[in-house]
Amino acid sequence: MDATTIGGLVLGLLSLFVAFVMEGGSPLALFGLSAGLIVLGGTIGAVIVSFGGRQLKSIPALLKIAFVNKAEDPLDVIDQLVALATIARREGILALEDKVESYSDEFFKNGIRLVVDGVDPELVRGILENELSAIEARHETGASIFETAGGYAPTMGIIGTVMGLIHVLGNLSNINKLGPLIATAFIATLYGVGSANLFWLPIATKLRTRSKEEMLGRELVLEGILSIQAGENPTILGQKLRVFLAPGKRTRSSAANIEEEGSGVVNA
Repeated sequence: MDATTIGGLVLGLLSLFVAFVMEGGSPLALFGLSAGLIVLGGTIGAVIVSFGGRQLKSIPALLKIAFVNKAEDPLDVIDQLVALATIARREGILALEDKVESYSDEFFKNGIRLVVDGVDPELVRGILENELSAIEARHETGASIFETAGGYAPTMGIIGTVMGLIHVLGNLSNINKLGPLIATAFIATLYGVGSANLFWLPIATKLRTRSKEEMLGRELVLEGILSIQAGENPTILGQKLRVFLAPGKRTRSSAANIEEEGSGVVNA
């Protein structure tokens, strides 16, 4: 699980709840079933209207991406590409064919297959860049689902508050109930604004951050594959690909290196 996503969500909710109680508010006053139904149901309904079934089916996978951090270490990818470059220089490009199926990433595998098949380098670049564009477009659509929900939620909260105030105006004869009824009406606004700024919009931002990380990794793979096809020196290739990473992330920490050596892992 991604500690930053879960931790941030818990911290945000807890901060609001504790601050409300510190001001003398009753915890039970923050719970309103009808307000929750209006905001959540209305937001989800608006999102369903806004997107097609194919996009909506991806929501569970998108939530998994946001809450589960399983990004591959770019240094591991560089090691894999350097190892392939070493094999290609020693045994020839065709020797990579036996290595293709050992990788799980389809983008990586497709690139190696194109090289093994002898496709022209410019065509390889064009095919892989088109695939990158398609992947990025899908990622943006996924993030926009949650961003759209973040736009609708506050409005649904206002609608819920207006509906509550209509109920209040219908009970003006009972002055003793006006205060609780007005407070209940504004819970919908709280739910709408709170859910937008603590869940929907942050999840959209998290998905875009994940997308940028993935696209960086895939651009690294693209350049690595083209360099292998060009027959570049494996050592130079490793240095070349590390330029894609921030200076502080171009080498593993000493603790990580010791752990790898103890487990018998040898980088190519």
